[in-house]
Amino acid sequence: MGDYTFGQGTANFWINQANGVAQSVQTRLGLWEGEWFLDNTEGTPYAQQILGYNTKSLYDMALKARILATQGVSSIDNYSSSFNPVTRALTVDALSIVTIYSKTPIPVLPVVI
Repeated sequence: MGDYTFGQGTANFWINQANGVAQSVQTRLGLWEGEWFLDNTEGTPYAQQILGYNTKSLYDMALKARILATQGVSSIDNYSSSFNPVTRALTVDALSIVTIYSKTPIPVLPVVI
């Protein structure tokens, strides 16, 4: 779940398209820093900057920086995050981005951490 998908028909093979950039954003937000064995510096800094008590101002900046560093992202059109203290889940939702392939904002599926 959350990995890139391709090779299963033309419907999910997004190269040089806005939907491919949206998929990259979602996948990059799902990858924790240190999780990828080929490059342990790659990933979203959840343990380093996001998780913890009273970190909302820090984690929104870190998540936005991660989104903007995604290849093909021009800008963030809409961003919202919410923390559920009961389930201790952080959700990035209501996210839409503008890409180098389209001036129309493209929605990104919610990411729950």
